[in-house]
Order: sequence, then C-alpha cells, then structure tokens
Amino acid sequence: MSHGSAAGLWRIELLDGSRSAPLDFIDPHLSIHRLGSGVRVHRMPLGRGEVVERQGLRLTTPIRTCADLLRRGPRDEAVVAVDSALTYRRVGRVRRAPLLRREQIAAALGKTSQGSLRARDWLRLTDPLAGSSAETVARLRMYDADLHPESQAELRTPDGSRRVVDFLFRAAGLAVEIEGYAYHGTREAHRRDIDRFNQLLRCPEIRSLLRFSAEDVFRRPAYMVAEIRATLASLTGDSK
Repeated sequence: MSHGSAAGLWRIELLDGSRSAPLDFIDPHLSIHRLGSGVRVHRMPLGRGEVVERQGLRLTTPIRTCADLLRRGPRDEAVVAVDSALTYRRVGRVRRAPLLRREQIAAALGKTSQGSLRARDWLRLTDPLAGSSAETVARLRMYDADLHPESQAELRTPDGSRRVVDFLFRAAGLAVEIEGYAYHGTREAHRRDIDRFNQLLRCPEIRSLLRFSAEDVFRRPAYMVAEIRATLASLTGDSK
C-alpha cells in the first residue's frame, strides 16, 4: 500500500475528502494493468528500504509515503499530511510521535525528478510546529493571500508565564488562533481555554486577537482572510 492508504496506517492525517479515496498501491514492475474499482495503481520504482511490513501489510515507509503525496498532490492534501507526519499528533485516541524530519523528505525527493520540483516547492510550505490540519490549511490560505505571520510564536505574559499563539503578525500586534472541531470536553477544560486567551491578551506583543473555527477555515476562508486584513489595516492605519 502507498500514498493515502499508507498514510492512514501510519496515522498521518489527511484532509476529510481523502477518506473515501481508492486504495493506493505501487507496482514497481509495471506489470499490473487493472485491479477493479476502488483501487488505484501507481506504476513507479521503489528503492531498497522504502517498503516495510506493518499489521500484516506491505506499505511504503513514512518518508516515501510523504514524498509520494507531495509528488502527486493536490497541494493542500500533501502539506496537511507532511505537517502531520512531522510533529506529535493525537490521531483518534492515539498520541503519535513525529515520524520523520523534513530533510529526510527532501532527500527522498532528490532521488527522482518526476514531480520533484513542484514537490520541493510544496515541502517548503510545511511547518513542523503546526498543531492541526485546520492550522495547516489556515496557514496556506494566508500564504495564498500574501499574508505571512509567524507560526506557533512563543510569548511571555507579564508574570513570566509561557504562552504560544498559533499565528502572530508581530509588527501589527495581531494574534490569530484556530479552533479545532473538538469540543472543550469539560467545564474545567473550557475554563482553562478562556484563561489561556485572557493571558494571551496580556502579552505586550498582542494588541488584538482573532479566533476562527475549523469551519471558518475549511468553509469560509475568504471571510477569515478578510477579517485578518481588516484588523491588520485598523492596527497599522493602512486602508489598502
């Protein structure tokens, strides 16, 4: 198994639309012509050590899987997957450690020229500090709109407590937080969340804080970008 199918077994997150995708396989011998509906065969070579056995199945390694996703695209799906593989993530009920490093993917992309130029461009858009798929897509939407905040910016409150904000436009003093789909879970978790945002607003670097839901990111990205632009303009006095 390879591509998105291998990603699922490695607990690498994909965009929601990828869950109904066909099963992916690589045919390194270029001998399989058709396996029926629901199966997608990729005819390409496989290097030594790029396939392992897991849960009784043969599948591509995380490095090869991410490289293949970057070569194939689309961009958002590939960057979401690589961001997930690069960092700690809770997938389902399992907390998974990082599976690889960005330089390992870069080295894998350098072994072949097929699709690698575009893939290396997309690899540069990844962020090993991204905390969720929603954060990754938000970052990509801002990038497409020529907005380039710091990601996972570390700040200190006046009492010295450490706080991390998803995105920070430091010059303007605008922080942007992305809320995942998951509910707070308990009243205590909700209380801690409220306290965290209050603490962020006490950081001297922050003049304004915007919060967007995962639904905003995935379904209303134009609204999110417009709100960020308008707030930046009000903070900097730029009416453009």
